[in-house]
Amino acid sequence: MTPSFLETSPGGPDAATLLLAHGAGAPMDSDYLDLLAAALAAQGIKVLRFEFPYMASRRESGGKRPPNPMPVLQDSFRLHYQALSGPLFIGGKSMGGRVASLLADELGAAGLICFGYPFHPPGKPDKPRTAHLAQLRTPTLILQGTRDPFGKPEEVEGYELSEQIQVNWLASGDHDFKPLKSSGMDQLQLIGQAAHRAATFMRRP
Repeated sequence: MTPSFLETSPGGPDAATLLLAHGAGAPMDSDYLDLLAAALAAQGIKVLRFEFPYMASRRESGGKRPPNPMPVLQDSFRLHYQALSGPLFIGGKSMGGRVASLLADELGAAGLICFGYPFHPPGKPDKPRTAHLAQLRTPTLILQGTRDPFGKPEEVEGYELSEQIQVNWLASGDHDFKPLKSSGMDQLQLIGQAAHRAATFMRRP
């Protein structure tokens, strides 16, 4: 399989490059990821998106397919990462961020950025997906909505996380960074906030 990418580039020089994986249910060119990639490019970040094998098959056949087993997802991420030259930041939306987090130390990524990390299945905070995060050595930024059913502030506070991990909360955002109308914000504004914070993290010394 030859790796292929969907590239979103800034108008001027690149401040950094982010290899960005999609979530479990939507492809690399979902409305959400299109908005996020554009917002990151506006901050000077080049974004390279790709699809895991099951999603590429869905695109070809039009049929629904569940995500591949985690080892297959990891192999696909490795393949795409190794096709690029560094230094690279890696990350993803939800499941894509989880896959990236499992590989960040191994790949020697410049940093890890997760947009809506799936800390636990919805409604099951007692079944965390965080064991590896306690030992993570890669500088990491997790951008999380305060209403995210995959991990809210009061739940995440109880998890053991590496000192390398910053969790940055987006007020009233859900898993797709959609805020409550009463917040006076909209999804595009929260995505813009997330992109700004991510770009600031990638530009750090």
